[in-house]
Amino acid sequence: MALEDAKKDVDGAFTRADLKGRSAENTFGGAISFLRRRFTKTLTGVDVAVTGVPFDQSVTNRPGTRFGPRAIREASALQVYDPPYGWDGYDPMSALAIADYGDLAFDYANPGGFPAVLEAHADGILGQGAALITLGGDHSITLPLLRAHVKRHGPVALLQFDAHTDTWPDDDPARVDHGTFAYKAVKEGLIDVAHSVHVGIRTVVEDNLGIEILDARRVHELGPQAIAARVKEIVGDAPVYLSFDIDCLDPSYAPGTGTPVWGGLSTAQAAIILRDIAGITLIGGDVVEVSPPFDSGQITAVAGAHVAMELLCLWGWTRR
Repeated sequence: MALEDAKKDVDGAFTRADLKGRSAENTFGGAISFLRRRFTKTLTGVDVAVTGVPFDQSVTNRPGTRFGPRAIREASALQVYDPPYGWDGYDPMSALAIADYGDLAFDYANPGGFPAVLEAHADGILGQGAALITLGGDHSITLPLLRAHVKRHGPVALLQFDAHTDTWPDDDPARVDHGTFAYKAVKEGLIDVAHSVHVGIRTVVEDNLGIEILDARRVHELGPQAIAARVKEIVGDAPVYLSFDIDCLDPSYAPGTGTPVWGGLSTAQAAIILRDIAGITLIGGDVVEVSPPFDSGQITAVAGAHVAMELLCLWGWTRR
């Protein structure tokens, strides 16, 4: 972008007229939306809506992911000047009409009622014809998001990047727990188990309900290219929902998360895998468990913003 554009480009979150195109707005000023997209609740003509879900009442260790959507949006301002690296010049900001739908509003004192509120929120976005990328929030948010997507696509392949499988048994429908969303999703028939896969796991699970595990050690030993190839074999042509828990990354790359586990993926490995799975049929996704209070350098939020950009690239790649 030209210097002259930077001098007059300000508060594009409210003032930009076009849903497409990059931004020249200074990273350190202006209203913060995801990738400087326009804030709007009207999604006519929008290809992808980005929404934030600042919910962290179901964590088992450290809270703070309620601040994740805001931090990811701020970090995303670093990416608005150029096309994302590694996508052969493909630029979702210019190719896709992307809007920031803002954050979910909910009663923080009623966590039991939260899943239904989020499902209705996602229904409202998908019902306007836009795809949905969500910024969390803890990992419990993925269950109601899956419910909303399955209404339109049928059972989906779950591609989950995580240190934990989140398949711990939980047969209480009233519980909201970030460690049991995948268990409940399988039991509800939301997930096409045969085409689903967990990447980066490094915690013990007794029964993963038939979902294949490509654990962190396999990533380190085989390399990210081989892992990406295996992921594409597993998911095949199935509609894919991609959920990226930031604790998939090693704590040295993402310290700002609630349940950090050593031995995880590097950001370089994650980037290669995400780029090399281009061609999967992505129908939606989320980035969860970014907890800014535990990362004074904001590197976790930066990683989360890059993952969200890769989700946009993956969604747009097969729709060029």
